[in-house]
Amino acid sequence: MGRFNLLLNSHKENYTVDTEDNNAQLSNSELKSSKDRLLVDRSRIIRDTDQVRKYFDPDKLLSLAQTIAEEGILEDLAVFELTDKPGYYQLIFGERRFRASEIAGLDKLPVRVLEKPDAKRLIKIQLIENKHHEDLNPIEEVEAVLTLLSEELQYPQDLVISLLRQMDNDARRSSYNVIGQPECEMIIQLLDGLNIKWRSFVLNQLQLLKLPADVLDPIRKGQIEYTKALAIAKVKDELKRKRLISDVLKEDLSIREIRERVKELNQVTKTENNQIEFRQRWLIVSKKLSNSKIWNDTKKRKKLESLMNQMELLLHSDDS
Repeated sequence: MGRFNLLLNSHKENYTVDTEDNNAQLSNSELKSSKDRLLVDRSRIIRDTDQVRKYFDPDKLLSLAQTIAEEGILEDLAVFELTDKPGYYQLIFGERRFRASEIAGLDKLPVRVLEKPDAKRLIKIQLIENKHHEDLNPIEEVEAVLTLLSEELQYPQDLVISLLRQMDNDARRSSYNVIGQPECEMIIQLLDGLNIKWRSFVLNQLQLLKLPADVLDPIRKGQIEYTKALAIAKVKDELKRKRLISDVLKEDLSIREIRERVKELNQVTKTENNQIEFRQRWLIVSKKLSNSKIWNDTKKRKKLESLMNQMELLLHSDDS
C-alpha cells in the first residue's frame, strides 16, 4: 500500500476540524474516498492547470517512469469526479506520477476518488500532500501559501503580503496594532496547520518574490537552495550575478563561499562605479574650466597650474 493509501486511512487522527472555524486544519472529510480504488483511462483524467506544483525535473520524471514501467504505480492518484462530465475526473494531486506514467506508456491509472473540495481546501490538500512528499520548491510553496491566504481572507495577494509585513513590524516593535486582529489570527493558525512559522515565512520565504528572474529560475528547478539564492541576489550587477550562479552550479559552493564571493564582487562593483563617477565628474569639470573666467584670475590660475603639474606627474609615473 502506497503512502497516499496510508494517508487516507490515517489522517483522521492526524488532522482535526472545528466546523465553526474557517481556519481549521485539513479534516478527514477532505480526504474521504467516495469510492473504492479505480483503474481509470488516462484520457478521462484532466490535469489541474492551477495546481501548486509547477516545475517537474525531467531527469527525475524519467527515473520515476522507469520505476513505474517495472513496478507499476505504487501510490494512487487523487481525483474527484466532474459533475458535468460523469466518468471524467479532475486530478487533485499525483501529477508527477501522472506525467511519468505517460512516459512509461500506461493507459490506465489507479486512482482514489475523493469528494470534490472547494478552492480553499483544494489548495490546502495540495500543499499538505506536496510538503508530505517534499515535492514543492520554495517558490511554489510561497505562491501556494499566498494563494491559500488570499482565498481564505478574500483579500488580493498584494494586500495579504502587506498584512504579513505589518504583522512582522508589530512583532519587531512589540506592538499589537495589527497582530491580534481576527485576520492575523487566521493567518497564524492556517500557517501553523501547514507546519509553517509565520515569521519565518515573512523573513525568509516571502523575500524570494523580490529576487531577479535569473536567481528565481534555478530555485524553481531545485538547483539552488533558497538560502543560497538570497545571498546571490545581493550581487546587483546582473552579469556578475549570472557568472556567480554558474559557478555555484558547477562548483557546488557552500553558503559561506557564496557570501565571500558576493562580498568580493560587490567591492569590485563599488570600485568600478567610483571610477565611472570620477570620470564623469572630470568631464564636467573640464568642460566648465574651458569656458570659465577663472583663467583671468592670477591667483586661481596659479592654483590650477599647480594642480595640473601634479596630475602630469601622476600620469608620468603611471606611464613609467
